[in-house]
Amino acid sequence: MNLGLEDKVALILASSKGLGLACAKIFYSEGANVIICSRSKENLENAENEISKSRLNNLNNKILAVVTNLNDEEHIKSLVDRTIKEFGRIDILVHNAGGPPSAPINKISKDDWQNSINLNLLSFVRVSELVVPIMQQQKFGRIIAITSVSVKQPLDNLVLSNTIRLGVVGFAKTLANEYAKDNILINVVCPGPTLTNRMKELINATVKQTGKSEEEVKKAWTDQIPLGRLGKPEELANLIVFLASEKASYITGTTIQADGGFVKSPF
Repeated sequence: MNLGLEDKVALILASSKGLGLACAKIFYSEGANVIICSRSKENLENAENEISKSRLNNLNNKILAVVTNLNDEEHIKSLVDRTIKEFGRIDILVHNAGGPPSAPINKISKDDWQNSINLNLLSFVRVSELVVPIMQQQKFGRIIAITSVSVKQPLDNLVLSNTIRLGVVGFAKTLANEYAKDNILINVVCPGPTLTNRMKELINATVKQTGKSEEEVKKAWTDQIPLGRLGKPEELANLIVFLASEKASYITGTTIQADGGFVKSPF
């Protein structure tokens, strides 16, 4: 299927590993120019090399790697400015950020709350404030925010994710309603348990808290998934790339999970 992404400009946050990297690879293979960012220059260099290998054609689309700390408002502004200087436009924004710490409510500090709000919610607000006016001028834009199935089904020991990511959903829905008239479509995707470093961290944390073996903890996750396995990063990335394409031109304001059936709610 031709998704019509050739020569589009896709800005993908936190994209040196995991879900963000999977998105960058597929956008690039579809012919889009991709901008990747991370706090680590070394991780960015490794990601750039890996993305460049995903080219499936002879297109001349580019990769721009920018060291960025999403906790820093000036870093976010510099990232957007670099993108505009290099490409002159931003067609697609994929908001991604590291998951908040996992712990019971009584183990979460005030700093944990503030840091997680800053990274997971305010970074989305800040980058959107910069990118939406650009998309308005273009009369075209696609914004996809990566959250978690915790916005549909709260998860044990993840009070920060359960709470703060719902703010991302609320902000995205509000943006979608206000800017649909400008042909800016905004959606949220919710990965279920997926084979990323973040999932490994959650499993290790549970092992330490419960004394169970790694195999027991993994089984406890997969037993909740009708498909009987953890997801792959590229499976979520495929959904995101579709939502960014013209094939999804009548989809906005939605929150869609890719979770193998993990969420038990019918909505």
